[in-house]
Amino acid sequence: MTAFNDESGTDEALRRALGIGRRRFLSTCTAVAGAAIAAPVIGAAPAAAQDLGRGHGHGHGHGHGALVPAHRRGLILYTVRDATARDPLASDLPSGFREVFKQLSRFGYRQVEFAGYGQHANAPGGASLESVKGARLLRSWLDDFGLRARGNHGYIPPSWPLVPAEVDTFKKHLEIANILGMPHMGTGADPTSGSHKADWDLAADKWNALGTIARRAGVKLYTHNHDAAYGFLLDSGPLDAQGKPTRSSGIRRLEYFLKVTDPRAVWLELDVFWAHVAQYKFHTYTAPDGSTREHVFDPAAVVVRHGRRYPLFHAKDGTVNLTNGMGYDMVPFGTGDIDYTTFFSRIGDRDYRNPMVEQDNAPSPTDPTQSLTYARIGYDNLAALKSRRH
Repeated sequence: MTAFNDESGTDEALRRALGIGRRRFLSTCTAVAGAAIAAPVIGAAPAAAQDLGRGHGHGHGHGHGALVPAHRRGLILYTVRDATARDPLASDLPSGFREVFKQLSRFGYRQVEFAGYGQHANAPGGASLESVKGARLLRSWLDDFGLRARGNHGYIPPSWPLVPAEVDTFKKHLEIANILGMPHMGTGADPTSGSHKADWDLAADKWNALGTIARRAGVKLYTHNHDAAYGFLLDSGPLDAQGKPTRSSGIRRLEYFLKVTDPRAVWLELDVFWAHVAQYKFHTYTAPDGSTREHVFDPAAVVVRHGRRYPLFHAKDGTVNLTNGMGYDMVPFGTGDIDYTTFFSRIGDRDYRNPMVEQDNAPSPTDPTQSLTYARIGYDNLAALKSRRH
């Protein structure tokens, strides 16, 4: 495996650790920073990629003015899934959970969110660590590198009403969560893809039941959002041929879900990127009387309105693109147009919220170092966010 230099806070150490030439490394970082500078701006100037030559991890961005305290800075491992899946016998790059944890800790991260427990078969522990034994091994590595598991996008029983065998599998995942010391367990999917009130009522019944089981195990069950979940609920107006409503009272689907689920049993993870896509896509609805009404979605306001039901966040960035149907293109965190300084300032409660840097498209088919490079850029930019009071 690659021997990591103690001076991993420098450009040179990272370049050597990732096994790439100086010119290629500098061109990658320059391209990322240049994209941020050239991007159009919404609300406030985007944060450019931080100077990678400055110290980080053990001292960078730890002041009282930091919007995200050092111990709350995390990354969802989906961002670096190519690294955990890499064959350590075929590469000197960080491969498998243990070596990826080591590298993320050197970047400065103190939290991780899992996206399942699979890795390359040649990595320590084998292909699947989805077991009591595997969880104990993962926990030992987390402890070794000063990391805490904060959540997992994992198993949610697909059936409703619940099937005993599926509930047993769910309980096995709760046991894994407890071994990992993980206070939250959830999914990367929306509770339902439906658009009607009846769909969300069924989803609420299921999640209330599962959340109660999780609560008894000392774990908070959470669901993650994509843009459609903040579209408008079809709950009123004329019925279609199947007897379903065709218009909306103006309430959004996931906000209705929050209203009809038990706040002691069901929790939310806001994906800030997809929430901004929802802001772009779902700003008008057809009211019961057939009129078109405007209601622009405010991602920070929904968090404030529902308080501590939002313990987790995906800190994912985007540059404005009005031609792709979403309004944004995904870019490394801190190099886009989403105003995270304002967002984190508005939601407050910084010692409770847990932002996880995420970039869905960080792995590259041609550059095996890209996802870890972007993970470092994401950490530096998350650490650099400062309260405007300071």
